[in-house]
Amino acid sequence: MALGASHRLQDGVLAVETMTRFALAVLALASGVYTYLGVRSILDGSATAVFFAAIIYSASVSVAIYAFWSYMARFYPHVTGPAARGAMLGVMALGCAMIIAMSSWLNAAALAGSAALEQHLAETVEDYTADLDQAHQNALAAQSLLPDIQRTSERFARLAEDERQNGALTGTTGSGSVVQLLTQMSAQLKELETGITASRERVTTLFDQGRSHLETMRKLVSAPGAIAPRSDEFSAEVVALSGVITSLEQTSIAPSVKRAAEDLSLGFIAPVADGQAADLANRQDQVMQTIRASVTAQSQVLSQAADDILAREPVAERRFVPLSSAEAVLRYAADFIPAWAGAISIDLLPAVLVFILAVVHGAIRRQEERLPFAQRITAAELLEALEVQRALSSRGIDVEQALDAAEAEEERERTAPNITSLDMAAKTPRKGPPA
Repeated sequence: MALGASHRLQDGVLAVETMTRFALAVLALASGVYTYLGVRSILDGSATAVFFAAIIYSASVSVAIYAFWSYMARFYPHVTGPAARGAMLGVMALGCAMIIAMSSWLNAAALAGSAALEQHLAETVEDYTADLDQAHQNALAAQSLLPDIQRTSERFARLAEDERQNGALTGTTGSGSVVQLLTQMSAQLKELETGITASRERVTTLFDQGRSHLETMRKLVSAPGAIAPRSDEFSAEVVALSGVITSLEQTSIAPSVKRAAEDLSLGFIAPVADGQAADLANRQDQVMQTIRASVTAQSQVLSQAADDILAREPVAERRFVPLSSAEAVLRYAADFIPAWAGAISIDLLPAVLVFILAVVHGAIRRQEERLPFAQRITAAELLEALEVQRALSSRGIDVEQALDAAEAEEERERTAPNITSLDMAAKTPRKGPPA
């Protein structure tokens, strides 16, 4: 029963030997083709030089893979010792690592290179979108001061008008020094308000330009066709968008607001009281001191608000780095696990065949070891034994007597050391007790 199973396993090994070689050849060829595509995506130079360099490299990879797995399929199943089997496994691990290093990553670049480049472009779009939004927010931060400036300007203008019409501050109507001072402060705040409003229009224009560049970049990411020309156009759009972001950073009105706020307080010049009566002049001086305190407080508020805006984190300088398909596949390897699995499987699938052969040969050896010698002897060994018997018979030597003599000689050699040791012990004199 065991003999029949052993013969069937041996027949199966012989039957799949051709298929094994064919499978190794096809897998090596497939790996070479994808390696060729991956190599072409990273080489630079003339088309002819790139073509021949890629062909030579891919051919070398195919030959190396076929030779390596052929050697492993031929020798590993027949290695039985633990040390030798461990050494062969170490060699196999080293070979697999070298195959992955010289072929698998290029296979992955051929399988998923374009998709990896598109992902790189898509992530770049997201980064620049965040930068544009941050620059836009920084540029518009000073717009939050506009309501306070408008309210203060209108209050000064209203007080000036009340003083002119009703004498609400000094008790005397007319356009005196108090009205002049209030009108001056209102005009300065009005100029600051105009500057902030003009800045808003400039910021809006730049932001619209930036969004237009982003829209073009998104279209290039998802557009059909080869990735290389799209990547070149994408780089041009990135340069233009970087200029827009820089302009937005420089458009912020916050520094101007801070300078204007300091000018309100430091550049405050109160006119001389022009009242003819001493009492009126005294009232004018008191009102102008009150106006000066109000201007100083407003200046501090605006200056502190401008400092808070200037303390915002500026947009970090970003540089777009174009990648080759192979570099993109390596950078975004975690996002393309199926492509990497397929690329590595093409190169390492023969290892499964090698282990199958090793298991089958191990089963054959175990089954043959349990058989008697008469069932384990092959036809060739039997013919050789008959030839030896005929040669001995032709010389007049009885084979059975020769076998008996050989067995007797072997028995003597086995028992001779024991007999010799007994004789030596008998001949050795014994020492008596001391006198």
